[in-house]
Amino acid sequence: MTSSERGKTLALFLVLLAISATLLQARQGQVKPASSSAHNPFEGAEIFRQYCASCHGADARGHGPAAVALKHGAPDLTRISQRNKGAFPAERVKKLIEGKDAGPVAHGDREMPIWGPIFHEVESDQDLGEVRLEAITKYVESLQQK
Repeated sequence: MTSSERGKTLALFLVLLAISATLLQARQGQVKPASSSAHNPFEGAEIFRQYCASCHGADARGHGPAAVALKHGAPDLTRISQRNKGAFPAERVKKLIEGKDAGPVAHGDREMPIWGPIFHEVESDQDLGEVRLEAITKYVESLQQK
């Protein structure tokens, strides 16, 4: 195994370890829900907590427990509008989350998971992936610093 492969294996292990620790804390009741509707799987804040906070942090500033395992860290999601001349690029953000836009790959492989297939899981004979994608995109937009 090359040192590059060992590094990738270690990074994957650390990400899985951080996610496991987050899930264990949640099961033990140490993680408090953000609101009374925190158990709604179609609410943006809940989707963010479940899928994004381990890397981006609960405050979306890029300091989640799994961010240390990423080659380039996790970006601060509260400054997307600032990086785009004050406008939130909702459609591009949605495509990045879904995996339809590779995003900035100048430094190598995409590290962010492709959530589209997971969000498009079929429940009760309905594809609710678009509902989830819209909810998480609107939630990230609501986090933008003015």
